[in-house]
Amino acid sequence: MAVFYDFPLKIRRIIYTTNIIENMNGKIRKYTKTKLLFPSDDTVLKSVYLALREISRKWTKPIRNWAIILNQFLTSFKNRVQL
Repeated sequence: MAVFYDFPLKIRRIIYTTNIIENMNGKIRKYTKTKLLFPSDDTVLKSVYLALREISRKWTKPIRNWAIILNQFLTSFKNRVQL
């Protein structure tokens, strides 16, 4: 975890927000925790499907300040980042 804080703030935001599995699980939990009881398995599947559909809308949004972040990557990882 300490290595995470060695990255510049803008890069940390990208790394944190791209942990897609944890983010997705949290969003699904958010959508389903308001229901105390599901009448059937189909109801659960529909609820998760609708949550995933809502979550996936955000995946197409561009990353803010990408030019600045890319420059930070290029500076920090000269040998690893190729354009």
